[in-house]
Amino acid sequence: MFAELNSILNTSPTNFKAGEFILVSDKQTDASFLIHHFLSFYLRVGCKVCFLGLVQSFSHYSAISQRLGVSLAQAREKGQLVFTEGLKESLGVLLQGESSKGTRAVDFLRDPSSGLQGLYDFVRDNVRLAVGGSGEEWGPPVLLVDDLSVVLSLGVSVGAALDFSHYCRATVCSELQGSMVMLVRCEAEEEESDDERSEWLLRGLIHQCSLTLQVQGLPTGYCRDIHGQVRWITLSVWKRGQCDRRPTQKKLFQYKVHDKGASFFARGTSSAVL
Repeated sequence: MFAELNSILNTSPTNFKAGEFILVSDKQTDASFLIHHFLSFYLRVGCKVCFLGLVQSFSHYSAISQRLGVSLAQAREKGQLVFTEGLKESLGVLLQGESSKGTRAVDFLRDPSSGLQGLYDFVRDNVRLAVGGSGEEWGPPVLLVDDLSVVLSLGVSVGAALDFSHYCRATVCSELQGSMVMLVRCEAEEEESDDERSEWLLRGLIHQCSLTLQVQGLPTGYCRDIHGQVRWITLSVWKRGQCDRRPTQKKLFQYKVHDKGASFFARGTSSAVL
């Protein structure tokens, strides 16, 4: 995990906020380093983690977590980590066709119009094991999703994806007082598709989350010493009759990703970018 990022988020292994929905988005860069941070952080503090890895293999996440000092294989073996490997599951469905009897988590691949009910059922059943019944004493459950926007390219509607997030938030954050971290990717404006579904998904999720981390490339272009910037925004709590949510705090940081971590700079404090 990244100690500097913990300081920015005002959190630590002994003091982290429960019931939080953190939305990570990226544009013209790759924000997956934040997913690796949160994965290693929540495993280190003893939380039960349900990880929906929809874009990479388990070995990919495992190799990076190993460099951060966390063994995903051990966490999965002792039941602390539940990992859904979307690539493997989807390959099984596509090769075996409608007769496949695999997990219901990827039912949307067989019939995208059915939505993500099967995926939600999978999440609900696994996070509830963290609060009594599994024999292990884990901390609050955590749901990690990398990345939700990929289901749009598989035929799932924006509304179904937002429903999935809403019900996961109600179960994980509200009912069980756990946490959620979701990654959504948006293309650069000039590369956006006509329907702009990923942008609609992002806007809908912003209305649900409590904190958003928007990762972007540098407006000045490529820089060897600074890889991009992170816009950190906390959002106000919903109030009755309120039709819009206003940010309560905004901060902007520049970052550089290293082999075993990342460095963060307040904008303008790095000599690499004028």
